[in-house]
Amino acid sequence: MELFGITGTEYIGYLASLMVLISFTTKDVTKLRLVNMLGCILFIIYGFLIPTLRIGLPIIIANTAIFCVNLYYLFKKKN
Repeated sequence: MELFGITGTEYIGYLASLMVLISFTTKDVTKLRLVNMLGCILFIIYGFLIPTLRIGLPIIIANTAIFCVNLYYLFKKKN
């Protein structure tokens, strides 16, 4: 699927970037982590959708790690 010459995969990448950007504009740390985690999930999906896994793998690994860090600090804050 293409719209304006941009594929669905690229739209997911742009949306992921937007979520990460929005996360850094929030003042509430919990909200920042949740929005950032959504961006990470979108980036992980984007990484899997890239035709060459060799290119997508670093995106998948980095965003999985960032997701885990955010998750850790969200649970640590609640305890």
